[in-house]
Amino acid sequence: MAAYLHVPRSGHPWPEELAPGILDRFTREKEPVHLTLVEPLVIEVAADAAWSGRAFRHPLRYLRARPELAPGEVELPEQLAR
Repeated sequence: MAAYLHVPRSGHPWPEELAPGILDRFTREKEPVHLTLVEPLVIEVAADAAWSGRAFRHPLRYLRARPELAPGEVELPEQLAR
């Protein structure tokens, strides 16, 4: 996947820093999470159907990069489209 990762060409939809607990609500870390922003890339993942609010209950599994798709072409799961 590294071949597809590039510095963002313009504004990025995510912030450079996330509040503690955003990525893992059970973490003991109380420091902000610093992100390395890259040009948005569509990837295909495997997930089970279990949700907890607006998050998948179990970890996702990376399958492959989909560089032929733009992020705007991807249909979001119903729980995230609200």
